[in-house]
Amino acid sequence: MCITLDRTALRNAIAHETGDPDFCGAFVDTRPHLFSNAPVFVAAADAVEMTAVVKAIEATTRLPLYRNAVLEWAPEIAQHDFGPRGVFMGYDFHLGTGAPKLIEVNTNAGGAFLNAMLAKAQRACCAEVEAVIGKPQAEHFEAKVLRMFEREWLNQQRTGRPGTIAIVDDGPAEQYLYPEFMIAQRLLEKGGFVTFIADAEQLTYERGRLTLDGRPIDLVYNRLVDFSLRQPAHAALRAAYLDGAVVVTPSPRNHALFADKRTLVLLSDPDRLREFGATADDITRLASVPRTVRITSAASVSLWERRKSLFFKPASGHGGKAVYRGDKITKRVWEEILAGDYIAQDFVPPSERIIEIDGTAQSRKLDVRLYTYDGEILLAAARVYQGQTTNFRTPGGGFAPVFVV
Repeated sequence: MCITLDRTALRNAIAHETGDPDFCGAFVDTRPHLFSNAPVFVAAADAVEMTAVVKAIEATTRLPLYRNAVLEWAPEIAQHDFGPRGVFMGYDFHLGTGAPKLIEVNTNAGGAFLNAMLAKAQRACCAEVEAVIGKPQAEHFEAKVLRMFEREWLNQQRTGRPGTIAIVDDGPAEQYLYPEFMIAQRLLEKGGFVTFIADAEQLTYERGRLTLDGRPIDLVYNRLVDFSLRQPAHAALRAAYLDGAVVVTPSPRNHALFADKRTLVLLSDPDRLREFGATADDITRLASVPRTVRITSAASVSLWERRKSLFFKPASGHGGKAVYRGDKITKRVWEEILAGDYIAQDFVPPSERIIEIDGTAQSRKLDVRLYTYDGEILLAAARVYQGQTTNFRTPGGGFAPVFVV
């Protein structure tokens, strides 16, 4: 508990990155549980293992037979491969007494920009502790981000650099992580990209160009949770994407290959992995994915009987919405699960962190997220919370930097 968050340093860093001294007052102070005061410590061996799991999954998604299996259930829009690998992949792990367990993968994982600044602001309360533990690694984050967007542009057979980037979501100013959009905009502009924050409804597609208020958009940093761009509000973006008129990252294909929860069924099945041609080493590493099955009527009785050892998630879910611990569900909820498209995953309890709140030691749950691009680690961060899933409503909770020890 002798390491704490230097909130003055954090405010100064955010003000510097945004160029707005009032930014924290307007957007961070109104989110009191966005940042935790306590960091998270991860054993070096666990950090190595998590990185190996990421690389094993990335390698598996490149196998033709794996892709064929995934694309059997994927929406039509995901059949198109325009080249991008997907910016800011998020691999979420629970830590325990054994090897880290990969709980899920997200394609538009939020929080990377906020966590990069949080890592810079974190400090030890005494020089001796900092000398032993060191600091979270975020020094090269900005350079990696700029290079990532450049590579996505080139991956779609473009030349040079994108002239304009749009950070796109539904009602972005209303999103909880809107402060991150503004920080991302500032960082990208410093890197030479003209960058806008846009509501998807503001986009127009005419004569082969996607535009925002008349300005052509070359690349979309996609923060939408309509992963297949089905909603009417996303029609312009969908049309431009299908025509290859704009680079969209992460794309519907990225989501289908990595983040649709049904992929966990394949990644946790060593027999299927062998069929796909995965290496023995990768199959061993993917034992860190808890066994996952699709819920069918034929399996419903056995799944209900062992529900207390399972966690239930919608196949195309996000943000912990409509997920259930098996020991908490009722018959009514079970009927809703059977009527939907759900997976059942072996329950892996999250690890815990003792933190001090108002002078009292309290326990909080945590998970560790690796932000990656094309298998490269951009940043490691944690989310501290209370309850069933991460919610940014927990006193003492929020994003936390990771120290590898």
